[in-house]
Amino acid sequence: MRPNRGIEIGTGLFVVLGFVSLLFLTTQLPSSGLKLAHTKAGFRITAAFDNVGDLKVGSPVTMAGVNLGEVESIRIDWTTYKAVVRMRIDTQYNKIPDDSDASVQTQGLLGGKYVGIGAGGSETYLKEGSQITLTQSALVLESLINKFFTSQASKPPDAADSSSPAGNNAASAPKKETSK
Repeated sequence: MRPNRGIEIGTGLFVVLGFVSLLFLTTQLPSSGLKLAHTKAGFRITAAFDNVGDLKVGSPVTMAGVNLGEVESIRIDWTTYKAVVRMRIDTQYNKIPDDSDASVQTQGLLGGKYVGIGAGGSETYLKEGSQITLTQSALVLESLINKFFTSQASKPPDAADSSSPAGNNAASAPKKETSK
């Protein structure tokens, strides 16, 4: 039997198309740092955090669940030892009050990190080069677990453990005598 040349060419094209699709989707992930699309226009703002957790370049910047822009860069300020996050905000969102706060949040329980902006009440707005001064760092799950176990280990053990049900009713209950 002679192999069908059309089936071989079709299979080859299908495999090549699969690899091209995989490459494109990989470049669109926020953590890859690679983008095929050009950077959108907008203004840049910064915020300094004590800890950004696993925040990555390309992560979304949101307010009330609406995507306003993305994280452009993350660097450390060697004078304050804080992580400085530079964000690009789309030009259509130019009415963010300048007393707004920024926090590093998690998408779901184990999801990726993003920057959430909470609206302030000022009549003046953020513009190119503005800095958000009110920030809340990322909650790192490992740190929370470590603090919990440290606090549990530092508690003194109870001598009688009167909170347990066995300690209350069996040992302290008076015995009734029956006469025959």
